[in-house]
Amino acid sequence: MPKALITGITGQDGSYLTELLLSQEYEVHGLIRKASTFNTQRIEHLYRDPHNGISNRLFLHYGDVANTGNLVDLIYNVQPDEIYHLAAQSHVRVSFDLPLYTGDVTGLGTLRILEAIRKSGLNTRFYQASSSEMFGSASPPQNEDTQFEPQSPYAAAKAYAYWVTRNYRQGYGIFASNGILFNHESPRRGETFVTRKITRALAAIKAGKQQYLYLGNLDAKRDWGYAPDYVAAMWKMLQLDAPDDFVIGTGEAHSVREFLEEAFSYVGMDWQEFVRIDERYFRPNEVDYLMADYSKAKKVIEWEPRVMFRDLVRVMVDADLEMTGLESPGQGRKILEQHHGAWHRWDSQVVEGLG
Repeated sequence: MPKALITGITGQDGSYLTELLLSQEYEVHGLIRKASTFNTQRIEHLYRDPHNGISNRLFLHYGDVANTGNLVDLIYNVQPDEIYHLAAQSHVRVSFDLPLYTGDVTGLGTLRILEAIRKSGLNTRFYQASSSEMFGSASPPQNEDTQFEPQSPYAAAKAYAYWVTRNYRQGYGIFASNGILFNHESPRRGETFVTRKITRALAAIKAGKQQYLYLGNLDAKRDWGYAPDYVAAMWKMLQLDAPDDFVIGTGEAHSVREFLEEAFSYVGMDWQEFVRIDERYFRPNEVDYLMADYSKAKKVIEWEPRVMFRDLVRVMVDADLEMTGLESPGQGRKILEQHHGAWHRWDSQVVEGLG
């Protein structure tokens, strides 16, 4: 039975990846931070139910990627075949407010894990969650050969993590791969990220619980995909004979304004009646246009996105409407029914209470 360790297991990607690995008969270990409030909502359906047949293969360990000794002990004791490093301070706007913390966790956190692998002497395969934000102001489409031009402390920290991963691959022979993932969303996305902020507010407005939605730059274009598609790419990268780096995206770019139009029109509403601009949500440095060229991933790991922009929006709107107690148009559920596998569905119980 293969054994995997996931940092950031309680996040959107961590929860979907856990479902995927358990469906592949892995034993899964997750690193979680000790907190005074519950932070395991996204994975409780996996380890709380003794009748699901998989809870005895999921183990959670308290720790922090800022604690070197803790990481060394955990990796040596678990001895994982694969490590998926997803933990980070991942909010771009917040990174301007907390640049030192972002650099320590998002940048140096990766180095700490790589050092722990090196010192343990284990033959562990390592996945580093890199980000399209590293490309910054580089012209689209962006691929593995595009020069990084980071425009935020978060992007700079991710660029550091990317390069130190390559350094340890080349210098120490560690199987270490970077997945440069473009924006990927789902009903499990944190409510401070713009996509979930939009769909959650739409549901609250429709329910009469909220009057306006306040946003920043509506013209920024992003390549938005569906998170479960992307965690499949992570797994595929670590199944190769040799480590490598891959861009993962859909090859399409849409503005925040287009996301608003698609989401509100889906339920027969005009977004312009409810959206207001707030200067506080603008970044000191804006990233205007990110769009993936994922042709290498398509060729080498035989990966392609399955849920595209319009369907993604409908999946998220349906989920937030239902979690608010409203009836949804239902197209989102029909879309996901086309994609088989228990790990690839959304369940309202999983995301209930995340907002």
